[in-house]
Order: sequence, then C-alpha cells, then structure tokens
Amino acid sequence: MASSGGGWAQLRQQARSLETQTETLFHTYSQYASMTNIPAKPSEEEERTEAQLNDILEKRDSLISQLTRLLDSESALTSSALKQNNLSRHREILLDHRREFSRLKSNILESRQRANLLSSVRSDIDAYRNRSPRPNQDPEAAEADYMLDERRRIEGSHSVADQVLSQAYAVQENFRVDREMLGSVQRRIVGVAGQVPGINSLIGRIGAKKRRDGIILGSFIALCFLALLFFR
Repeated sequence: MASSGGGWAQLRQQARSLETQTETLFHTYSQYASMTNIPAKPSEEEERTEAQLNDILEKRDSLISQLTRLLDSESALTSSALKQNNLSRHREILLDHRREFSRLKSNILESRQRANLLSSVRSDIDAYRNRSPRPNQDPEAAEADYMLDERRRIEGSHSVADQVLSQAYAVQENFRVDREMLGSVQRRIVGVAGQVPGINSLIGRIGAKKRRDGIILGSFIALCFLALLFFR
C-alpha cells in the first residue's frame, strides 16, 4: 500500500512539473502570435518550442493514463475522493492547455498568412514599378496606376460573370417556353384521346407497362447495389 501511495505521489509530482513547463513554453510561444512583423517561415526557435509543447502534452497524457490505472487498481476503501479530484484537475488542466496550444497555433498561422499576403502585394507593386517605369513618376503615382489596373481586371471579371448570368437566364427562359409548348402538346393529345375510342385504354396500357418496366429496372438496380455491397 505504501508502494502504491509512493507511486501516486511521484506521478503527481511529474505531472505538476510538466504543467509548469507547459506554461513557461506558452509564454515563449505566444510571443510569435503577437509579433507585428512575423517572418514568412517559422524560425528554428519557434519550431523547437512547438515541438517541445507537443512532446510535453503527450507526456502529460501518458502520466494521466498511468494515474488512472493506478487509481483503478486500488480498492474502493483506499481510493480517496481527494485522489479522484486531483486526477480530474490534471485532466482539466491538460484539456485547457491543449485548447490554448491550438489557439496559439491558429493565431500564428493567420498572422503569417496575412504577412505573406501583404508581402506578395508589395512584391507585385514593386514588380509593376520596375516593369513599366515612366519618367518623373513618383512611387505613389506608380502604385495608383497599379491599383487602377487591378480595378480594371476586377471589373473585367465582373463583366464575364454578368455574361454568364445572362446566358443562364436565357437558357432558363428557353426551358420555360419549351415547358409551355410541351404542356400545350399534352393538352392536345388528351383532347384527341378523349374523342377517339380506345385511345384512353391504349394509353393506360402503355403507362402501366412503363410503370412495370420501371419497377423491374429499379429492383434490378437495387439487387446489383446490394450484391456490390455484399461482395465488396
């Protein structure tokens, strides 16, 4: 029993030590999320800090599993409510730290993507300036020309989208006209069928045959699908 108590105390001490190390690493890792000029690629220190956090979180998860097995191996009399509370607290802290780690990683990724986007825009502007230099043109005027070109390109894409929509509306109108024409033809056929004896019964037999063929085809497709699932 003393050995069990000593093992519990030792594992808890390791868990508390790793929790403290995690908070220290969070302080270092959070600085990358708050950087105003974050580099385009993570530095070696950032990658090392992230790897250390991943490693410590995995170790803590393993320690909690060991504490759980140790607590389950004890009898109901020796398993105190205090140990249960301690174990629950370690789980809660680990869950909070995993959430914080995920949040920091997401913030760093967003900051890096935003910085890369701004850098790409600046590079495009610089390339435009170098590609089409004009005498006595200041940088602000060159940047304004670049923005005007971008606006023209966007307006051109809007024009293409408007043409596609116009074509879609035209197709929709054609479908409407065809539907009305088919409805008119159907009404005429029904009118003729009502005037000619035997046409209604013939149309009824044709419809019944179509329904029967549809049922047979649907059953065959269902059997093929079931066979495919069975022999897969």
